[in-house]
This record gives sequence, C-alpha cells and structure tokens, in this order.
Amino acid sequence: MVDVKNKWAFITGAARGIGYLTAKLMAERGCNLILQSRDISHTEKIISEVKAMGVNACAVSAELSDLDSVQDMLNEIDSLGHDVDIVMNNAGMQIAYRTEYFRTPVSDYTESFKINTIAPAMICYHFMPKMIERGFGRIINTTSGIALEPEQAGYSASKAALDKITIDLGSKVEGTDVMINLTDPGWCRTDLGGPHAPNAPESAIPGIAVGAFVDDKKSGRYLNAPFFTGMTLEEAVAKAESEFDSPYKK
Repeated sequence: MVDVKNKWAFITGAARGIGYLTAKLMAERGCNLILQSRDISHTEKIISEVKAMGVNACAVSAELSDLDSVQDMLNEIDSLGHDVDIVMNNAGMQIAYRTEYFRTPVSDYTESFKINTIAPAMICYHFMPKMIERGFGRIINTTSGIALEPEQAGYSASKAALDKITIDLGSKVEGTDVMINLTDPGWCRTDLGGPHAPNAPESAIPGIAVGAFVDDKKSGRYLNAPFFTGMTLEEAVAKAESEFDSPYKK
C-alpha cells in the first residue's frame, strides 16, 4: 500500500461533498493538498481544516466549463513548484434530467463533455507525462454507473467517454508505478446526487480514494466505491489488489 505522507495530491471539486471528504481522508494520511473549486473562497473551510491536521495545502480556482480557465489553473499549479503525485478528478456536473429525452438540447452534451470529459482529460495530459518522467503517479477519474437512462444522456455519455480515455491511457502505463483508474462514489446525497439519493456521502469513503493507495502496477480498473463501504482503508486496498484486475490482455 502506498504511503502518501508528504506527497502532493490535486483534487478537483474539493469544497464540498465527496471531494471535501476525500481531501480530509488524504490529509489524515499526511498527504499535502492542492484543492480546486470554482471560486477560491469556497475552499477556505477545507483548507483551514486540513492545515490543522498538519499538512500543507493551497487552493486554486477554475471554472471547468471554461477550458481556458482550466489551462490557467494548470499553469498556476506548475508555478507553485510542487510535484503532483496524485490526481483525483472528482468534480463533475449533471446538467439536467430530461423526461422528454427526445428533446434533449445539444447544450446538454457540449456542457457535459467540457466539464466531465475534456477538463479531466486536460488534467491527465498535463500531469501524467510528469509522473512517467518521475516514475510514480496515481490518477483517479470519477465516473458514473448510470446506464439505460436517456433522461441523463449528456451526463452519462460524457462519463462513458472519460471511461474510454482512462482505460486507453492506462494501457500505456500498465505494469509501471504510474497508475490510472476509475472510481464511482455511488448515488450519494450531494449537490449532484440530490437530497433523495439512498447513500450518505460518507459511504464513498474509503473506496473513492483506493486508487491512490493501490500498489500493484495495474491500471484501467473500475474501483467502485460502494464495493468498499464499511472497510478500513487497508482492507479496501487489499480487496482492490486481490479482486480487481486490469482489462488488458498482455
């Protein structure tokens, strides 16, 4: 299991919900943090809390639907001078639920893909080569288990595209200490999941972060957080490494 103490993790959507809980989990393990939100003021609370836990932390802002803003954020992170060891592409957006799905507007797709696919891909393309050069890195891309619901076509299609990007990138680093995997928090009571979702956000811990701690050189896996609910982090990592294999035949 990877020891993340004194490493640096970059987490998007860290001001609330699953991202907020993930930041606290990483800080408990001694991991330093770069935390993104749309407005830097939104992360003041979590920055204060994780610093009180003894780790270094800083905030960056970007509107993920604005790809120029994403690039500016990446440039700002570079200027901080920290090697980003772990990337958690947590932020996402559910644009709409369309009961009249044959009238789904094009904007559902364009906005969903910018936030849920293109921005995470940009982040992967920015940090992954640096990880390969240093010989270590972990990337976790948050996907969704939504299926057979044309009511949410823009969202689910954008997440399916992120799955494809993740698995394809993983094939290039399989067998190395740079690993890229998928996770899904499940349907939780967050701003995205809504108040009627069946699961508390805390149910996604520790599973949402398992991909940062696995140490078996396997990529492209779907490490669905509900598979690990109620486990310690150590138990979850052991389960991930023993029961979840890469999708590649090499």
